[in-house]
Amino acid sequence: MTDIVVLGAGISGHTAALHLARLLGRRSTRGQHTVTVVSPNSHWNWIPSNIWVGVGKMGRDDVVFPLEPVYERKGIDFRQAKAVALRPEGDGEDHRGAVDIVYTGQGRVGQEERLRYDYLVNATGPRLRFEATEGLGPDGHSLSVCTADHAVEAARELDEVVQRLRAGQEQTLVVGMGHGTCTCEGAAFEYVFNVDHVLRDAGVRDLATLYYLTNEASLGDFGVDGMTFEDQGFQTSSELWTASLFRERGVLPILGAHVERVEEGVVHYETLDGSHHSLDFDFAMLLPPFGGVGLAAYDGQGGDITDELFAPSGFMRVDADYTAKPYEDWRAADWPETYQVPVWDNIFAVGIAFAPPHPISRPRKSSSGTVIAPSPPRTGMPSGVMGKTVALTIVDRIRSGPSAQPHRASMANMGAACVASAGAGLRTGSAAAMTMMPVVPDYSRYPTGRSLRDTRGEIGLGGHWVKLMLHYLFIHKAKGRPGWFLIPE
Repeated sequence: MTDIVVLGAGISGHTAALHLARLLGRRSTRGQHTVTVVSPNSHWNWIPSNIWVGVGKMGRDDVVFPLEPVYERKGIDFRQAKAVALRPEGDGEDHRGAVDIVYTGQGRVGQEERLRYDYLVNATGPRLRFEATEGLGPDGHSLSVCTADHAVEAARELDEVVQRLRAGQEQTLVVGMGHGTCTCEGAAFEYVFNVDHVLRDAGVRDLATLYYLTNEASLGDFGVDGMTFEDQGFQTSSELWTASLFRERGVLPILGAHVERVEEGVVHYETLDGSHHSLDFDFAMLLPPFGGVGLAAYDGQGGDITDELFAPSGFMRVDADYTAKPYEDWRAADWPETYQVPVWDNIFAVGIAFAPPHPISRPRKSSSGTVIAPSPPRTGMPSGVMGKTVALTIVDRIRSGPSAQPHRASMANMGAACVASAGAGLRTGSAAAMTMMPVVPDYSRYPTGRSLRDTRGEIGLGGHWVKLMLHYLFIHKAKGRPGWFLIPE
């Protein structure tokens, strides 16, 4: 009997669970193996399309669906609950690992349960740390598109801005990062150009001033230290490539910024030169920094070992090199390959849940010591690849024994694609499409850190069609429909 518990049902966790069930067989036929998913949310959300929800081009139901029917079809046990504590050595009753959960649904709200596992996949995703900046977020004075519900509210507020513009009132809109250590700059980049598209489509762009406020020191950084593109023998930086789009669309960038607080209609921020600024706004969508979900950990005697499993950020330590070192000494080999937790080799952490060894972008502080630098992205395609990779490792160990070699998927060998699309129609959209290989630059292999053949940037309608196609393909995949596993992560 092998019990596998997956914490989280986002891209990483859901992908891992589907592949585990596929490879081990349905619960009714595999007999001796169980796959259990624990998630506080009852629905799956294709988060990349929250951008379109946030500008009113899609509805909430276009990007979410209930998890339980999918898991029932696939023979996966589902607990709508949040994990609160790990016990990798078990307890006095059972030496097998255990996770303590508290139900958030299924008619058992508030009830506690201790689940035993032989293998654990931590794919809990991020905690949205709106509290890191005073006044940030839907409970404060700014908007978000991090969840489908947040995006619905952002769309409603944006529509009100459009109505005021139509009435002849000038409006100032700010889109970007709500803290100096935020990640997901690509999402803010995509959202600002979707807002621009909506304003142009409504015929009110001339009355709107649109800002992009970011912790990036330069445009095109995206939390990956920028990219170099080559076209017909000429090389250009993602900074120049991205800046041309900002100039073309009239979006005003504010770079190297840390938001200190958000008041009603005013955002206060510090820049890398140490100066402090205030900007009045009528609409602000500012993303929060991410943190771990706050799991505790205990040894077999109940002693607290949280610091052994988790970094101060709350993300789980895996097979990375966490030695503190200057930027010049960072290496691609610092990044994890197996996502296996040291000491407890039956625990894995994937997607946002694992602790990165260091940022990818060059670390920067303002002259007053404030950290203003993007955190490394670990979402989308890399998250799906990690989830599948760990599932393959677990299946091999179940079939061949615990000494089976783990599968590997380092972000220093893994590519990623980002399609930032504006508009949602077949004829009216455009997209800035980028690919990079690898995500983490490796200067020992490539002079520019990445393969010039596989790192590219293009702007046009074709990329927009790709983004629209991916929306439907990945929802088909996530629903476990026929042939789902043939669609790449």
